[in-house]
Amino acid sequence: MGVLHDYFRAPDATTAIAWAVTSDTGLDDHGADWFDAKGLDVHVVVGQLVAFAEGVPFHVERDTGPRLVWPDQEAWPYGEVRPGEESPWDGGLLLEMMPEAWVATLASVSDDHVPMLAAQWMEIPEVTFDDFADAKGAVEQFRALARRTRGHGHGVFVRTII
Repeated sequence: MGVLHDYFRAPDATTAIAWAVTSDTGLDDHGADWFDAKGLDVHVVVGQLVAFAEGVPFHVERDTGPRLVWPDQEAWPYGEVRPGEESPWDGGLLLEMMPEAWVATLASVSDDHVPMLAAQWMEIPEVTFDDFADAKGAVEQFRALARRTRGHGHGVFVRTII
């Protein structure tokens, strides 16, 4: 089945955690604006889309890339064992926030630029799109979510299910 990624907007990290991690219901039940991006990893795959949109070489950078929101590394450091308690790291769920600069870049993609971005993006080895229309549709989904996010003053969050 693989690793799945859901991208959604929320007003803040606390709300995003409530909707995507601690709730027994799905994102739809909270009225979240979201889409299932299947295997489109935020760090490498979406990071490359952002780099193409900016017209710069792609670099994985920890300090300027997506930020881990859950599990809370300070409240429960990775690898720490607590007798009688299940580690949140063992649940197979991560929640990250996309950098505001990435959201701004995606929101600013013009209609004329979408086909070129899709053509570049579908050539990366980390993902296989069905065809050009599939890649173009994914670019349009990210751009639309980014625009709605900025319009509401929210952030883009990524729920990864391993």
